[in-house]
Amino acid sequence: MATPKSDIEIAQAATLRPIIDLAKDRLGIDAEYLEPYGHDKAKISFDYIKNLKDKPNGKLVLVTAITPTPAGEGKTTTTVGLGDALNRIGKNTLICLREPSLGPSFGVKGGAAGGGYAQIVPMEDINLHFTGDFHAIGVANNLLAALVDNHIYWGNKLGIDERRVTWRRVVDMNDRALRAIVNSLGGVGNGFPRQDGFDITVASEVMAIFCLATDIDDLKRRLGNIVVGYTRERKAVRARDLNAQGSMAALLKDAIKPNLVQTLENNPAFVHGGPFANIAHGCNSVLATTTAMKMADYTVTEAGFGADLGAEKFFDIKCRKAGLAPDAVVIVATIRALKMHGGVAKDDLKDENVAAVEAGFANLERHVQNVAKFGVPAVVSVNRFIADTDAEMAKLIELCDAAGVRCVEANHWADGGAGAEDVARAVVEIVESGEASFKPLYPDDMGLEEKIRTVAREIYRADDIDVPAAISKQLAELDATEAGQFPICMAKTQYSFSTDPTRKAAPAGFNIPVRAIKLSAGAEFLVVITGDIMTMPGLPSVPAADKIDVDGNGVISGLF
Repeated sequence: MATPKSDIEIAQAATLRPIIDLAKDRLGIDAEYLEPYGHDKAKISFDYIKNLKDKPNGKLVLVTAITPTPAGEGKTTTTVGLGDALNRIGKNTLICLREPSLGPSFGVKGGAAGGGYAQIVPMEDINLHFTGDFHAIGVANNLLAALVDNHIYWGNKLGIDERRVTWRRVVDMNDRALRAIVNSLGGVGNGFPRQDGFDITVASEVMAIFCLATDIDDLKRRLGNIVVGYTRERKAVRARDLNAQGSMAALLKDAIKPNLVQTLENNPAFVHGGPFANIAHGCNSVLATTTAMKMADYTVTEAGFGADLGAEKFFDIKCRKAGLAPDAVVIVATIRALKMHGGVAKDDLKDENVAAVEAGFANLERHVQNVAKFGVPAVVSVNRFIADTDAEMAKLIELCDAAGVRCVEANHWADGGAGAEDVARAVVEIVESGEASFKPLYPDDMGLEEKIRTVAREIYRADDIDVPAAISKQLAELDATEAGQFPICMAKTQYSFSTDPTRKAAPAGFNIPVRAIKLSAGAEFLVVITGDIMTMPGLPSVPAADKIDVDGNGVISGLF
């Protein structure tokens, strides 16, 4: 057999352990507590999770990154490689990742299960339908949408204003044609026509609730609190007013159980939930993370995109809501990406340019400073590429030393866990130092507008926020309700600290415009939409779907 070259070829050449054997040998889980999906995937039963409640928590490590560029950073690959490396040096470690969305998998980025020899498997299943969790979330979301329109059709006892229905349908695919539609056309038998639209499934509030719920009862409570629209008197109408929470939860009863898979090195991993980080909170499920922390010495998880989005929301939403206190952060960077932040075009990244590394370091340094504001120590992990020169690497190490953060080179893409052992040792060192003293960026009782301003100034380094009078009034009204205690979830481009995706490195001298706000009463946060953010992405001119195929034996190719 030829030497595997692509990620999918490496994954297909791997030897997987039967998931029941892996669970028993590595985690001590008996088969009766597993719900297998074939031979290499399984869900953990709630009976087993409940039995863990009195066990102490292990250490929690977050993997985040610099502001993403087309050059690539490798955050998920680092998460997997670090987990494998920690296991190699004797630390019983579980990895917790998000499930990939089908939309991007067939759109711009291909797979999302790591890369090279630092992957979770079965890679094709994880990147496609997996255990059906996203299908369940989409159906639950759309059941609620159907119940809203059905209620209006059959007399509208709740007095829902058709112009103020806020609950949208979802589909797990990038489809710009569905962003804005008119539904219920075709006559009186089809209901009352109104403007509507679709979001991608990972943008659904049901996804956010799914990832923050602690059990079935908490899931139902949160689902019932969803605001689906308003009456003409501007009174909120909730899912519980339609008696929707029970049937929605019934659709999610299996999906909410964490999914167990493995790495190429046969180490256990949870892959569960997957909200986007630029329009939601970008973290895997609380259930998976808290379960892993009861079962392992170290839990390694990730948050989407750069630390200004994923890490901030991990800290201010997930950790705040779940009572988590991270022990260390790994910030992923590449020489290539730093050079792009320093002004180098993608086609010129192969050329040595120490000055560009220094210029682009401003981006990494800002992320390092931001993470420190949460009281969690960090280490920088640099994914080494063949074209990276010793002079460029030396300059980066020098700059990191001056910024007070350790910089470690990693080669897990090529060497698996062995290539990340230096990073693992650095992580253990800062975890065992006990230096971490986690704190959210802002208190619960701070006003909502001031919470937005705090994130904009402290994390994005904006001069201020621009809030139209109508939105400022909305925020003041929400402050007088339970929503005033909610954290905020900033919806912003992932490609810049500003709302302009072309402004790289560490831009200054800008304001953050607040374009709209959306109350996610079930998820218990307020979504703040800034700049030009789409909740339904489109496909690129040449989508990844063009290269994906399957042969007569069912073997998939082209999936990253």
